[in-house]
Amino acid sequence: MINRFVRRGVPALALFPLLLAGPAAARPDPTEAGTAPARTPVQLLALNDLHGNLLPVDGAAGRITHRGPAIQAGGLAQMATLLDAARTGQANTLTVAAGDVIGGSPLLSALFHDEPTVDALEELGLGVASVGNHEFDEGPVELRRMVNGGCHPTDGCAPDAPYQGAEFPYLAANVTERGSTEPLLKPYTVKTLPNGQRIGFIGLVTKNAPSAINAAMIRDVEFHDELPAVEKYSRELTRQGVRAQVVLVHEGEAVSGQAGVSCDEGGGGAKLGGRIKEIAERAVQAVDLIVTGHSHSSYECTVNDPNGRRRLVTQADSFGRSFTDLRFELNATGEVVRSTVRAQYRPVPVETARQPAMAKLIDTWRTRSDEVANRVVGHISADMPGRGSTLPETPLGSFIADAQVAAGKPYGADLALMNPGSMRADLVFHDGGAVTYADAYRVQPFESPLFVLPVTGAQLVTALQQQFTGENAASPRFLQLSAGLAYSVDMSRTGADRLLADTVRVDGRPVAPDTTYKVALNEFLANGGNGFTVFGGITTREGGEVTDLEALVNHLETTTSESTPAAPPAPGRITFVTH
Repeated sequence: MINRFVRRGVPALALFPLLLAGPAAARPDPTEAGTAPARTPVQLLALNDLHGNLLPVDGAAGRITHRGPAIQAGGLAQMATLLDAARTGQANTLTVAAGDVIGGSPLLSALFHDEPTVDALEELGLGVASVGNHEFDEGPVELRRMVNGGCHPTDGCAPDAPYQGAEFPYLAANVTERGSTEPLLKPYTVKTLPNGQRIGFIGLVTKNAPSAINAAMIRDVEFHDELPAVEKYSRELTRQGVRAQVVLVHEGEAVSGQAGVSCDEGGGGAKLGGRIKEIAERAVQAVDLIVTGHSHSSYECTVNDPNGRRRLVTQADSFGRSFTDLRFELNATGEVVRSTVRAQYRPVPVETARQPAMAKLIDTWRTRSDEVANRVVGHISADMPGRGSTLPETPLGSFIADAQVAAGKPYGADLALMNPGSMRADLVFHDGGAVTYADAYRVQPFESPLFVLPVTGAQLVTALQQQFTGENAASPRFLQLSAGLAYSVDMSRTGADRLLADTVRVDGRPVAPDTTYKVALNEFLANGGNGFTVFGGITTREGGEVTDLEALVNHLETTTSESTPAAPPAPGRITFVTH
């Protein structure tokens, strides 16, 4: 396994020219002193939000659009080929990640508790990673095991040998145990170039991570504001004489446009918004470059730091569909010459040749999972877009919600609601419509217990309004609905008023504020995740014996067959009012 600056050489592939991110109205750079021959060129290859997808993701969720028609992209063996090519001729190169490299993973990785992904990332040459919210899916104890090694406490060791832990450092500068001031993991790491110059990396996760994690998993963990943590550890690095500093932060923004969009059209960072822009502009001036994740939206943006100096902010696409090739120079005193920082969006087409060593590693793990993965559990008549859908009401979301109502029937479930983030892929029509266990697992990998809660009509309306308020105000989060629940939305309004409350119907009848409805929810949503706090306040719950994955598999097994495949549910549970 490889974890160093210079990776083995390979024949060069044709590479796109590097592009300088658009200009910002920045002050002159004091690091410009010295001529180019006296400077040290450095390359960072950055990825984020892999989510254990060692193989390309099928369907719309695996597509990207970049300066042309949409293409299928992804695959770590394909990425390894392109990374090898990008590294060719680069004496000082390091691969970095901005969180969520594990968690929400398909069966190939998740069956072995994401040990295959760590194995593959080491083979890829990953040098450092920040944690993301999904690194906490199984709680801090399991995260520490992923870092330090050891066999899984329930399922034991993987087939070949005891798990040795991650060779690359996992960073979490703003995460502590509850009541502690000490970081849960290392806050930063320093990499030394062959010429002795050093680069410091500070790793963080969004302070809003708790809203995206099952509350039951992080009761003993606290997530703190990113900016004070950056300042604290940047000062530590500076005291150690580390003058080149990079932040890896799992926080990002959806930038409109095609993948690798020109973020600076209309001015520096014009298309970047949200909290990541605030972090990027306000982080202490010693930070030279910010690599981000979380939003799954690729961009290369330019902002000005507190001293008015140019600072680049980047993110690649999720699921291994692209990476960012960053290059810059260090001057004689080890500082980043900001004017030399360049970023190039690098797509990973599925047609790319698979790097042999990575392909062998992935195929070894795939063979171990085949017996479980290839079991046929049902049939569909056409694609059911979920993660890759462009519409708020997705066919797959409706199908899963219907499955969850069926699973909740022993407890009298009338309805089901599902947060869209629990859908990780699409159900894609292939092999005559057969759906394997691996297909179902890719869609619902969290195996979250399902509960049935007594929800009043008034609380149900509040939950639907919370799709447009609080943390969901800037970017509405549409719950997926089971059959029997319907309502209308007017997006020309703002906040809670977007829900037309008098249109909410249960089985065709207006929702009654004082009537109690039995609603099936996964544990994450039942605990108030994604800003749906109304559910977190309901303390009575039944069930928990069946997971969301089991509900989907059972529904496929009991309601579909080769001769009677499931058709994508028709739209209409959510109606949008037009003016």
